Amino acid sequence: MDQASRVREKIDIVGFISEYLPLKKMGRNFTTICPFHSENTPSFVVSPERQIWHCFGCGKGGDAFTFLMEYENLEFIEALRILGKKAGIEIKTYGTPFSSSKKELIYSLNKLAAEYYNFVLTKHSAGKEALEYLVKHRKLTDKLIKTFNIGFAPFRGEDLSNYLINKKKFSKNDLIEAGLSFQRENRVIDFFRGRIIFPLIDHRGNVAGFSGRTLTEKDFGPKYINTKDTLVYHKGGMFFGLNLAKDEIKKQGSTIVMEGEFDVISAYKEGITNVVALKGTALTEPQALLLSRFAPKTALCLDQDSAGILAMKRSIPFLEKRGLMVSVIVPSGKDPDEAIKKNPSAFKKAIKNDIEIYDFFISKLTSENDINSASGKKAVTDELLPLISMIQNEIVKEHYLKKLSREVNTSYESLLRQLDRKTEGKNEKVFQKLKKLDRREMLEEYLLALIIQSKNPKDEYLKSKEILINYEFLVPSIGKILSEFLILSKKFKQFDIKNLSKNLAKELLPVFDKCFLMLLPKFENAEKVSEEAIKVSKELRVFFLKNRIREISETFKNTKKNDWEIKKLREEISAIVSQIASA
Repeated sequence: MDQASRVREKIDIVGFISEYLPLKKMGRNFTTICPFHSENTPSFVVSPERQIWHCFGCGKGGDAFTFLMEYENLEFIEALRILGKKAGIEIKTYGTPFSSSKKELIYSLNKLAAEYYNFVLTKHSAGKEALEYLVKHRKLTDKLIKTFNIGFAPFRGEDLSNYLINKKKFSKNDLIEAGLSFQRENRVIDFFRGRIIFPLIDHRGNVAGFSGRTLTEKDFGPKYINTKDTLVYHKGGMFFGLNLAKDEIKKQGSTIVMEGEFDVISAYKEGITNVVALKGTALTEPQALLLSRFAPKTALCLDQDSAGILAMKRSIPFLEKRGLMVSVIVPSGKDPDEAIKKNPSAFKKAIKNDIEIYDFFISKLTSENDINSASGKKAVTDELLPLISMIQNEIVKEHYLKKLSREVNTSYESLLRQLDRKTEGKNEKVFQKLKKLDRREMLEEYLLALIIQSKNPKDEYLKSKEILINYEFLVPSIGKILSEFLILSKKFKQFDIKNLSKNLAKELLPVFDKCFLMLLPKFENAEKVSEEAIKVSKELRVFFLKNRIREISETFKNTKKNDWEIKKLREEISAIVSQIASA
């Protein structure tokens, strides 16, 4: 933890997060659209003063470490290494609890496995046939094989497992957890056997898993199999080739997404290096999020068969949700690999002439249906309206509705009505899920925010404390934070928020940070802040007294001996309400 503290002191959170997100100055803080949930209005706030961040939309928050861990799905030790390198601090984990991190162990195993597979392909007789296939039939060069670290898994089912257990001293359980092996009775057997191996490397350079392809079409089993889900590998969250393509993607501002490994390798061979391949039938939400971190545009270059078209449709909502511009590249062949080999120049021209995805579907569907017939119009609009409804930008949505109305010769208004019908049910479900916030909880958070963001937190707290006698907080953590004010103000001659935050219990910090970063109204001066805090305190006092009346009424339902107490409480409520009304 000493290492973490040194790194934390060296890293400026505003500069660090701005490498990932565009931050905008707002008062003493910075804001942006939250990367962890879908939103249109920025609710993600970063404080240079406290070196923290918090999202008021999804509730996540923390420091530079928690941001990196959340953003990149990392363990603490991985985040520590990355930030340590950025801060120029060497991180040592030997002999610490982190030296035995399960993720680190799997990455190490996968790296050794990748080296082993590549050795078998390029230097061992067991890989001779596979190497010949790649060079003669797939036209791969030694350089390409090295660049993508392609390998081969021997047909014998225990070679890799024996190597890692006997030579490298890993346990069989380590291999099984990494997805490299499985156990059958007393034998530990290699997961990949007799297959060309493509290492799946994440954008940080870790070998997360593998994709194995049969050597010939006649080989037993599916054409491709991937590492099963492990602690570090999830098929729906990875791309093949992103580790090599990320810099070019950033440079060009666009990612070309293909289906297979050979599509990417063939493109790379022709100097098209902003390309990645899906690891699944369609693009997923985690993959769309990953793409949005590198470039604002995604070009889908998938097979033009029914499966490829369906994959494009399924990808639209995830890409739209992340605000990405989406286009389609139409290769002149059954897949990009074939099209590139057949005519590289024509393929590069197709990239330049990519078609926006909604234009692509309008053109495709209107050419496949009789748009002069009612049934043809219905078929086209039934397919297209759900796609157009997903468009986030209202101007773009209107553009395509008007274009569709011209193409099928129907009015824009009728399309709009039909679109409303199709989205009506969805909206109802969304509204049903909205949670009604408790006003008392909101007021408690607001009061804490007013106090800790004021120029003199101690004075503001004492004023509120006089009003909130015996008050029980609905949010216990807020009550605990405020109870620390007097203790710490007596302990430190120079009482400030930094002293308070440093001495708070760890479990109280998320609420404290949230209130510290809460966006408050613009007050004319400190006196107005104080007036607002007093007003909120009085309203909370009313909540408390009303609740006390209910408790007394329930306890003494059948007796009149506490009528005087209830009368007193009601008189106090009446007085406070009058004060608030006249303020």
